[in-house]
Amino acid sequence: MIVRSAMYNLDAKSGNRDYLSVGKAILPRIYFVFLLVYFCLGVFWIFVLFKKRLTVHAIHFFMLAVVILKALNLLCEAEDKSYIKRTGSAHGWDVLFYIFSFLKGIMLFTLIVLIGTGWSFLKPYLQEKEKKVLMIVIPLQVVANIAQVVIDENGPYGDEWVTWKQVFLLVDVICCCAVLFPIVWSIKNLREAAKSDGKAAVNLMKLTLFRQYYIVVICYIYFTRVVVYALETIVSYRFLWTSVMAGEVATLAFYLFTGIKFRPEVHNPYFVIDDEEEEAASEALKFGDEFEL
Repeated sequence: MIVRSAMYNLDAKSGNRDYLSVGKAILPRIYFVFLLVYFCLGVFWIFVLFKKRLTVHAIHFFMLAVVILKALNLLCEAEDKSYIKRTGSAHGWDVLFYIFSFLKGIMLFTLIVLIGTGWSFLKPYLQEKEKKVLMIVIPLQVVANIAQVVIDENGPYGDEWVTWKQVFLLVDVICCCAVLFPIVWSIKNLREAAKSDGKAAVNLMKLTLFRQYYIVVICYIYFTRVVVYALETIVSYRFLWTSVMAGEVATLAFYLFTGIKFRPEVHNPYFVIDDEEEEAASEALKFGDEFEL
């Protein structure tokens, strides 16, 4: 016999079939809303780059590329879920989603590493150890995305699903830990420079910025890897969309923080510091050595 089975819900108003589960039926709208948000964010960032083009660095264009890839990823995800909702199958949209998800993941981790090293806005080059971090993170992201595709396409009933799930978790943890090292190195370098180059106030501002970024990166990684997974596990099946919503909100908050803190600046901080601020910064740096990573 050839038997075809289908699982779906019936829409109470239209009577149409809905092939997404109750807890995921709202996902197309969620992805579409965030798509509009990132589209507006990308347009605004282009405006900022044009307005402050004299102080724009290469990292700012890299940040724009990450926002564009995130928007394209959301577009494909929204259409993928919408098509599944109507027909029960993806019909190619999942392939586009995996492609943009792969590119977005690599670009995002690379961006975190580059900002952590201060590339282009603090220094025009990468040190050898920083290049090694990128050489580790990028191939691992390739493996992580392959594992994610296998996990999503096979489901828990696949023979190798558990193995690929473990590979994905291991690689993801390694990547998340690796991107923190450049930020730690930048903090230590700025602390040492603050004691020797005579520009204590400027270095204190930079040091504070990188400390904030370090904390935000840790919070972002913890929230998207632990809290989102916990929501998937503990919430009712009717509210599975809340884990997606929480992850997207956390990602948007991280993007906004990064854009605000590392936006192109017109004013040079070397010329807006007076003697009193310089002296206060010197005293603060003397008593700031207790901050250890």
